[in-house]
Amino acid sequence: MTLADAPQLPPLLTGHPVEAGSSVFERARQGARDGLFRAGDFLWSRDRERVAFTLVLEPEIDPEHCAQMLFLAMVAAVDAIGARLPPEIALTHRWPNILLANGAVIGEGRVAWSETGDANGTPDWMIVGLFVRLAPIGGELEPGQTPELTSLFDEGAGGLDSTQALESISRHLLTWLNRWEHDGFSHVVEAWLYRADGYLGTMAVDTGAGRSSGRFLGLDECGNLLLKQEGLEGGTRAVMLDTALAHAETEKGPRT
Repeated sequence: MTLADAPQLPPLLTGHPVEAGSSVFERARQGARDGLFRAGDFLWSRDRERVAFTLVLEPEIDPEHCAQMLFLAMVAAVDAIGARLPPEIALTHRWPNILLANGAVIGEGRVAWSETGDANGTPDWMIVGLFVRLAPIGGELEPGQTPELTSLFDEGAGGLDSTQALESISRHLLTWLNRWEHDGFSHVVEAWLYRADGYLGTMAVDTGAGRSSGRFLGLDECGNLLLKQEGLEGGTRAVMLDTALAHAETEKGPRT
């Protein structure tokens, strides 16, 4: 990707290219720790086979609600990319952080924040990142060998390039951040649930701390999964988001 191919970002964001093969998320995390990156810095990968970005934020929010940004980024990405795809390609979310295209995994999101904060407990920084696979599944894998994975190319949307996607996602991110700031998390949750895989149906999740199943009712203010379970006092159980995210990284490893 040449300088001419760099995405044209909204004025509120400052772009920082990251070489293909490097983790955009880890680069952002280290830079935020070292004070090199601040709110509005948008790191993006030069990798043409996928869309990968991480946005640095400094919102006035307590740590237990920082994960709201993960769902906001997922909604923004799906809105942005979905607007450029043929209608037969269904983009959906799977809790806790997975993006799907026609039921197969196409990408995922990540979120992190500082352990230090101000007197009110607000973290010094936080980052939210996401990747979406553009190029066809290949390498040593044979077609059909990984039916749980896909790409936009494999789903028939090979015309979308990473520059276009990054430009669109960056604009949608700012739109959703503005809406979150003024209207709260409830609108983000509503949009996320609208495309949520299994919403209001029976589902089972494994977080590494045991398997939970029940009727998928929604999310709470911290992004925890709410399941209705028969025989449970009160009827509803919250499956912890942080446990699920940690388990996902242990199982698959980070890919952003």
